[in-house]
Amino acid sequence: MSSAERGTEGASHALFPGTFDPVTLGHLDVLARALQLFGRVTIAVADHPEKHQTFALAERLELIEAVTRDLPGVRVVALDGLVVHGCDDLGCDVIVRGVRGATDFEYERQMALTNRAMLPGVETVFLLPSSAHQTISSSLVRQIAGMGGDVSSFVPPAVHAALRERFEG
Repeated sequence: MSSAERGTEGASHALFPGTFDPVTLGHLDVLARALQLFGRVTIAVADHPEKHQTFALAERLELIEAVTRDLPGVRVVALDGLVVHGCDDLGCDVIVRGVRGATDFEYERQMALTNRAMLPGVETVFLLPSSAHQTISSSLVRQIAGMGGDVSSFVPPAVHAALRERFEG
């Protein structure tokens, strides 16, 4: 489906890209909101060249598939390359990004404008997680878990178990 064809039917298939290292309840909250809006969401799991990942790509894919298995309309894929290429390859109309505050918004705004310049037929939609999940970030979860703290209120049970295994050995 070309960019021009996508724009004629309205948004119906969203791409939710990220490293998801690890996937948090905040991510799942944004996913639920995206599903309400678009019906179909592909979660695109990527390796970020500037980040040190706690879980390998295959592990992150497995964890996300486990915690989204019962959600109709969700697909999980590995993303290799640019998000706009992923949108084009998968036929997505929209890029979904979760933003917690002004710092997230400014970074995501720049990315959205760049993505729009590269693929004009795809829009970026920013979604706020619920207030209960506003402060959750994968970085913070990794830091707390790495120091022996309890992250069970920030991540799904399968992710909590994987973090405990990773950091407690």
